[in-house]
Amino acid sequence: MTAQATRGVGRPQTNAIIDQVLKVLQRMIPPAIAIVLFLLVWQMFTSSPTANLPSPIKTVQETWELIIDPLYDNGGTDKGLFIQIWASLGRVAIGFTLAAIVGIGLGILTGASRLMHLALDPIFQVLRTVPPLAWLPISLAAFQQAQPSAIFVIFVTAVWPIIINTAEGVRQIPQDYNNVAKVLRLSKMQYFFTILLPASMPYIFTGLRIGIGLSWLAIVAAEMLIGGVGIGFFIWDAWNNSRISDIIIALLYIGIVGLMLDKLVNWAGSFVASADQK
Repeated sequence: MTAQATRGVGRPQTNAIIDQVLKVLQRMIPPAIAIVLFLLVWQMFTSSPTANLPSPIKTVQETWELIIDPLYDNGGTDKGLFIQIWASLGRVAIGFTLAAIVGIGLGILTGASRLMHLALDPIFQVLRTVPPLAWLPISLAAFQQAQPSAIFVIFVTAVWPIIINTAEGVRQIPQDYNNVAKVLRLSKMQYFFTILLPASMPYIFTGLRIGIGLSWLAIVAAEMLIGGVGIGFFIWDAWNNSRISDIIIALLYIGIVGLMLDKLVNWAGSFVASADQK
């Protein structure tokens, strides 16, 4: 191959790389500008000595040790932010997993059976409007311990959108699919795995995305009341000790983790959908 031909092969690859870099920059520049403007406005409104909130610069200065060492452990509840968040994520993982199992099961049941829908849907519609923290006294009375009480609050918060979206997905299965299943004389197990589950999967993952977001919101609020290690208690403890900068940094961590959880469930849904198409 001549040098000219080699250059001809390399040029399209180089152009493709440049195009990818430009696309990444196009996605990154607008949010970067928005963040800089937000920080400038925040700095401007909190620069006064009489300001009630710390400025961005002061926030970083006061929480620098917290930022650079998020894994410290001085015993008790005096732990770094990563350890606090990890404890909260552990509770969310258990509560959300239980909610997913129960929610998908009940959703399929109420979606596939008109009788079960008429019997259970009014109960679901009433219970789903109860605020998450209203369940905490009931769970504390039932379990007498903070850890299972917090997990129950997560479960009861996340389960309703999973049930409702799963049931709607089952009801939206095209009638043609059901007709084909009858023609092919599919067994109930075959119908479940080849038609019902794949057809309702987008609705199921919509419910899961809503559920994981609500779970993360619920655990932060619940931990403020039950105490112990967790990002919610960290915020409450910081408030009681007038560490406003610590609260701001914790809120940033909460937002980032919440976004990552949402992206994780969304990725899982896309992966399952692509695997099902293959």
